[in-house]
Parts: sequence; C-alpha cells; structure tokens
Amino acid sequence: MQGFNKYYPPDYDDAKHKSLNAYRGKHALGDRARKLDQGILITRFELPFNIWCGTCNAHIGMGVRYNAEKKKIGMYYSTPIFSFRCKCHLCSGWFEIQTDPQNTRYVVVSGARRKEEDWDPAENGGFAVIDTDSKTEPADPLAALEKTTDAQTHATKVQAPRLEQLEDLSAYYNDDPYTHSQRARKRFRAEKKVEQAREEADKSLKQKYGLPAELALERADDPVTAAEAREEWARGRAARAGENTSRKRKLALEAPVLPAPPPRRGASASKESAASSLRARILSNSARRTAAGAGGPDVLIPPSSRKGTGGNLAAGIALRKS
Repeated sequence: MQGFNKYYPPDYDDAKHKSLNAYRGKHALGDRARKLDQGILITRFELPFNIWCGTCNAHIGMGVRYNAEKKKIGMYYSTPIFSFRCKCHLCSGWFEIQTDPQNTRYVVVSGARRKEEDWDPAENGGFAVIDTDSKTEPADPLAALEKTTDAQTHATKVQAPRLEQLEDLSAYYNDDPYTHSQRARKRFRAEKKVEQAREEADKSLKQKYGLPAELALERADDPVTAAEAREEWARGRAARAGENTSRKRKLALEAPVLPAPPPRRGASASKESAASSLRARILSNSARRTAAGAGGPDVLIPPSSRKGTGGNLAAGIALRKS
C-alpha cells in the first residue's frame, strides 16, 4: 500500500516498520502479488498472434490484453522460460502460452491453438523461393568456404598469430595503466602549453593588424605551407621576369631607326661607306635575332651629335645587351 498523502499513524515506528507497506501488512505490488507465495505474479500480457480459443472456439485477435499469471517454469542456458496463463474473456476458459528462447518466439501450450497465417507463394499464383517441405536444407556458402583447406591454412598461419600479437600488445598496455596514463597526461600538458602559446601569438597578431578573429593563420613551421609559399614565389618571379622581357623587346622594336649621314668625298667617303655597310649588316642580324627570339632585346645607339667628325663607327651600331 502506497501512502500518497504522506500520513503516518501515531504508532508508526520507522526503525520497526521500515515502510507503510510493512506497517499495513501489504505488498508493494498490491493485489498483483496475491499469489506470490506460489511463484505467480499477475501481470499484463498482450497476445503476440491470433489464436482460436479451445473452449468456445472463438477467434481472439492479436494484441488483446489479459491479466495473466506469470510464472517461471524453467531455464534455457541463462535465459528463463516464462509461462503466461490467461482466462478467455468470452467463455472464462483458461489457455497457456510459453516463451521459447531457443527459437525466439511464443508457443501455445494448452487451451487454444495458434492461427497459421504463413503466406504461401504457390497458393497465391507465385513460385516458392525455398522448399520448406524438403528435408535437405540449402548449403551455406560461407560455411562451405570456412571448411576449405585455404581458409583453414589462412586461419592457422595468419589469423592465429595476429590474434596472439594483439593479446600480447593488450597485455603490455594494461600491465601498468597508471604509468601509461601519467606519461600520456604529461605529453598532453606539454602539447596544450605549445598550443596555448600559438593561440596567444595569433591573437596578438590579429589585434595588431586588425584581422578578424575567425581568420585561421598558417603555421610558419609547417613544411607543406612553406613548400607552397616557395612555389608561389617562384611562379611570381618567373611571371615578373617574363613581363620585363616582353616590355624590353617591345621598346626595342618600337625604337626609331635614325637615317644614315650624307656621303663624303675622299678618304672620309670610303670610311663612311664602310661604316654604313657595317651598320646595315649589324641591323639586319639584330632584326633576325629579335624575330627568332634568340637572346635579349637589341638597343640602338644613335649617332654622335658632335659636328665635324666623320665616319664614326659607333653611330647606329646595335649593341646586344645580355
């Protein structure tokens, strides 16, 4: 009997009675435990399948609930076997259902019979997948594979030594758990200090340059990040060198070619003609090299601005800049 109102009589002694149920001489389960001395407990039981009552031959559907007498009648290894004895609500006839742990199901023992509702494909225009009437069951391919010589050899030479190694390793790690735990905690503390120092450095750097707090900074000591940075630097440097080369070549091609000075008489005329022919040959060779892309751009030097000097060989000569 449960004291919902928290009323304790004047003669109630906690050291003597322990509880209100003991004081009233009642069981905690109330009327459900009236047959507890016989090993029977009244419990609520729900039919797991459809049955036909053996007394009145009436159909009782699955899910109908009864106040059944639950009793332990045996054991299957460590699993108890229970019996549920129920009274039919139509004729007051008794029927009994027991658990079957071996086959994981319920079995009707007496007072009723189970309604068989197994679907037969042959009766419904289909084809039977497995012949249930056959005495020879189909062979299990996995069981057949485990019995082969190769599988047994693999289990003996590979799996068994591996299991032994795992057992030895487990025994080694579990030999002194306190020492291993202490070593692991010491390493974790050291790593935690390093990580905290890195976080503080990143935080100060973000505050200094006004970076967002959720920005993830790369580590300078990371070899992968360093390699990527070097590759990016090399690509940028090569692109910059290519741009400079193209700019110089474009300036050399767009530079104007100064006309040759007028011819002179005498020895000066012969020197001037020789210089003109040399200048034309150098200019043609330079133009061919520039068009073919061999080497760097050519730079044209205008003739000397000094008057009165004849036959200056440096005038109009293209110098190659390496």
